[in-house]
Amino acid sequence: MKHGLFLFSITLIHSVCCYREDTVNIHFVPHTHDDVGWLKTVDQYYYGANESIQVAGVQYILDSVIPELMLDPSRHFIYVEMAFFMRWWREQDDVMRGNVRKLVGNGQLEFINGGWCMNDEAGTHYNAIIDQMSLGLRFIRDEFGDGARPSVAWHIDPFGHSVEQASINSMIGFDSFYFARIDYQDYKAREKAQKLQMVWQGSETLGASSNIFTGALYHTTYGPPSTFCFDIGCRDPPIQDDPDLFDYNVDERVKTFINYTLEQAKHHRTSDIMLTMG
Repeated sequence: MKHGLFLFSITLIHSVCCYREDTVNIHFVPHTHDDVGWLKTVDQYYYGANESIQVAGVQYILDSVIPELMLDPSRHFIYVEMAFFMRWWREQDDVMRGNVRKLVGNGQLEFINGGWCMNDEAGTHYNAIIDQMSLGLRFIRDEFGDGARPSVAWHIDPFGHSVEQASINSMIGFDSFYFARIDYQDYKAREKAQKLQMVWQGSETLGASSNIFTGALYHTTYGPPSTFCFDIGCRDPPIQDDPDLFDYNVDERVKTFINYTLEQAKHHRTSDIMLTMG
């Protein structure tokens, strides 16, 4: 693998640039993870209430992301939790709904996973998993058509992952399954052996029909690369690209970014790596 970089922004399905086999291909995935209840209630998370516990307001994420996607067709974003998106959708007028349908149709806004929530895998019964997935996927089908059906399972925050979940994801029809939180010893072994990606057979009984391509996110986190968080709550240094500035830092920022991505690439067998931005 050559130590060159080729940057391009994609979601998990729709490429907006090109591809090269002789260098590291970086896939940026702009996203948000919105807990359907955790430190606050679902209502508090949606409206941004009770900030003494946590600063989080899901409606403002969607209110700001959607217009930005409309301004530039090269921008992409993925969304997961239908519990929040369905609530936001009900509050929109026909004009905004039409704009969102266009964004979904051209691949700028992509639904991933698509369930009511990102369900736990340890203490849940398979009936409940299927029910909550059906609720969200039915909404996507009814409002956006079969073409918007998610093809990627996305469990970046549940702690631990089960063979039953892998089997269910395969039977739902997902092409792949990505997660972040795994045991630190398991992660270190996989990172060293370049086995962060694998084909997971979810069921011995079902055999190959339960196979699903599976990937563990780098450093078991779904956040942005270290020192490159630009969210409202982040304190990482901004990129200052005016050469007349005393704190001009483009050269340093580019070098830091390249070093980070090349280090990540060492732990993958292919030339493709994912950077989650959100």
